[in-house]
Amino acid sequence: MTRTAAGLEGMRRRVARSGGRGARRLVNDAVAAAPWITVPAAAAVIVVGSVWDAPLGVTNPPFVARYDPHVDPLAAVMVLCFAGAVVLAPRLLTARAFGLWAFAMTLVLRLALAAAGGAGVGITAWWEVFDPARSYEAANEYLPALGGLEWGPRFFLDRFAETVPAYPVHVAGHPPGLLLTLHTLGITSPGGMAALCIGVGALSVPLTYRLGRELLDERRARIAALLLAFAPGALIFGATSADAVYLTLGLLAAWPLASRSWRARAVGAVALAVASFFAWSLLAVGAWAAIVTLRREGRRAALALSALCAAALLAFYALLYGATGFDPLGTLRATEDVYRAGIASMRPYWYWLLGSPTAFLVVLGLPITWYALRARHTLALAIFAVIAFAAVMGFTKAETERIWLFFAPFVCLAAASRDIPLRPVLVLLAGQAMAWELAFDTVW
Repeated sequence: MTRTAAGLEGMRRRVARSGGRGARRLVNDAVAAAPWITVPAAAAVIVVGSVWDAPLGVTNPPFVARYDPHVDPLAAVMVLCFAGAVVLAPRLLTARAFGLWAFAMTLVLRLALAAAGGAGVGITAWWEVFDPARSYEAANEYLPALGGLEWGPRFFLDRFAETVPAYPVHVAGHPPGLLLTLHTLGITSPGGMAALCIGVGALSVPLTYRLGRELLDERRARIAALLLAFAPGALIFGATSADAVYLTLGLLAAWPLASRSWRARAVGAVALAVASFFAWSLLAVGAWAAIVTLRREGRRAALALSALCAAALLAFYALLYGATGFDPLGTLRATEDVYRAGIASMRPYWYWLLGSPTAFLVVLGLPITWYALRARHTLALAIFAVIAFAAVMGFTKAETERIWLFFAPFVCLAAASRDIPLRPVLVLLAGQAMAWELAFDTVW
């Protein structure tokens, strides 16, 4: 190479490096400004929702909850449970068997909160939403659709795409994975459905800890799990909503996808494909993992991970189609038709573009959101990029406090990447959870 050519090549490399540094600086500046932009924007969304005269699709925009103050006598037990948990939780940072302790604490808090917020019905609030005698929402849930399996799973799957419009809204809005699980386990009662959601949902906390160990140090992984255990959104919807099951399924895919081992990532890709059979939205977990990999290992590794997930997804649904006749594309089209024809048609895009993330992040937990927004970390960039994309694409307008619940652990991990005063944060989260549950009727 001539001296001139060598000089030009060196200049090109310096420009490229400078451009890379400039791009990183731009990203870092945007991350630093995020909380100071997001907080005023969220406040504006809430104010507009409270004064706007035209319908926005929910009774208390941007929140799905309806203002309905109520106190059950079990509220005293709830307060004692939360007080004890606030005292115990910081000690778990150095305790053995952290996963078991965190799981048990999560169960206690979710059950106590649900019972105390049940508008006088006590512990029956644990299964109230699934009981047609107690809740109008039960008709929209999964149990009424079990009759579709009368002729067996294969016939059910073969005809699912065509019959989507005939099913209750929650069944029509999801692939048939959960309905098949209920049929296989023989769950037909509101109590059985609630037990599944409560038990599987509570596993999300130790799984968040396990995922955190792949991405953070031991202490921060435990803090992330404790934040999820106390997160108001997870507490409110984690005991009485099928979305708690989807949250755990998303973590079962995210954990191996976040590994640096390609063997583990292959397992994660398969887990993601299976999880998508329960909720299409869980494919966003793959996008989150790809962004994390991009930031940690570069473009080539991120593209390879994306290709691996795509291959697993195609193989899974090809095998399912060959074995049962299940049509994933037809199901997606039918689900979209049902969604567009439903209440979503009353929800204007211009409002829910910011309304959806506002509702999710506020109800998830104000301290969690604040620290996550201030985190200059790959985990913060990844989850907020996915949330922003979901909002812009309009996949879900409103009800994101529940529907986006599977994003919760990733926001908690982002928050835990910072140094936070754990006990004061847990006190604030506990207070927000109890106040919200007693002041609002969330149906779930």
